[in-house]
Amino acid sequence: MKQMKSLLIAALLLVGISQTVSAQTKVAHINVNELMAAMPDMKTANAQLEKLTKTYDTDYNAMVTEFRNKVAQYEKEAATVTEAVNETRSKEVQDMQKRIQEYQQSASKELQQKQEDTYKPIIEKAKAAIQKVAKAKGYQYVLDSSSGGGVLVSDGPDLTVDVKKELGF
Repeated sequence: MKQMKSLLIAALLLVGISQTVSAQTKVAHINVNELMAAMPDMKTANAQLEKLTKTYDTDYNAMVTEFRNKVAQYEKEAATVTEAVNETRSKEVQDMQKRIQEYQQSASKELQQKQEDTYKPIIEKAKAAIQKVAKAKGYQYVLDSSSGGGVLVSDGPDLTVDVKKELGF
């Protein structure tokens, strides 16, 4: 009987402690995608990346136009030139096609690297601001409430406004 009473008291204490611990844990959420889209730095970065993309597209389109014009010219003149000239032209067209493909791959790779390099400091700035606001408000956990961010319920406080304020916008 005495053991049963001790076990019951221990169980009640354990339940009480766990409720106290869970009551002390503060959790908040923020929509990181929304925050990033609203940041002035991100808007500037996107404009720079868009400009670079247009430059690559312009160069690529010029190369393709030149390629098509040569192919059309060579096809038109194929019957009036020697077999050796046609073979040389065929090789030239194949080389142009290869250069166009290499340019496209290179431009895509460079654009992706530029995007990563441009976004990294912006992401770090947002992360630092989130951590600063969370610490100032006493939150132990801040969950990303973006779609696919892993939050099932986001009834807690939303730090988006405070983090935007911290970032100065």
